[in-house]
Amino acid sequence: MNHNAYETLRVSRKDGVTFVTIDNPPVNLLGVTVMTELRDLLSGLAGDDTVRVIVFGSADPEFFLAHIDMTATPEALAPLMAGLPDGVNVFQAVGEQLRHQPQVTIVKLAGLAHGGGAEFVVAADMAFAAIGTAGLGQIEALMGIVPGGGATQYLSERIGRNRALEVVLGGELFDAETAERYGWVNRAVPADELDAYVERLALTIAALPDGVIAAAKQAMPPRDLTEGLTRENDAWAGLIFRPVTAQLMGAGLAAGAQTREGERDLEGLFRRL
Repeated sequence: MNHNAYETLRVSRKDGVTFVTIDNPPVNLLGVTVMTELRDLLSGLAGDDTVRVIVFGSADPEFFLAHIDMTATPEALAPLMAGLPDGVNVFQAVGEQLRHQPQVTIVKLAGLAHGGGAEFVVAADMAFAAIGTAGLGQIEALMGIVPGGGATQYLSERIGRNRALEVVLGGELFDAETAERYGWVNRAVPADELDAYVERLALTIAALPDGVIAAAKQAMPPRDLTEGLTRENDAWAGLIFRPVTAQLMGAGLAAGAQTREGERDLEGLFRRL
């Protein structure tokens, strides 16, 4: 694989671990290029027996991975839509590919993850969040829609229906310690220890005897969420094209969404509209 060809991903390897650094300024939007490159990378790594663990981090300590690019057009999404697996939409496909990856996948969350970025975090096998700097939030309800990239299903499985409803409908930003208590992430880690902790864990897993990782993932497979993802897509599609949704998204962009200042308090920005 030619990792140098990626525009938004930096890729390096060490002792069976592939480190993927997301680098899409100014706020690491989950745009078409990022989704395309993530899916291409995961596809290429799936058949690489020398890679046992994949760690995802960010080049920007303030933003891990933001929401879907609100300016993306159907025409821009068309290439991704052409190669979709059965039963998932273009946004769900990213999370489902991550959930079914043969390697162990780990998110190192030092900054903020909103919307589709938060869905990416919960789709990974494990996630570790920095105390005081990490934040997770599903902000779609404030935009007049519901999550459409797997969050309704992933969160219900991970943290329970009651807390998933709180996350999806409350539109709040959750800090690392609360996310840990809820089970959204594995562990909240002091910010200055996050890099070392995740690398140590990843290298430990990668050094296990042959067959152990595959056996563990076979014994604990991801649950089949086909029906739930279909329900989610139907719910999302029923809201996304309403005039009120376009009005809220347009007003959000005008108020600074997708800029560094606006994304620092995206929940507050949409509540003020």
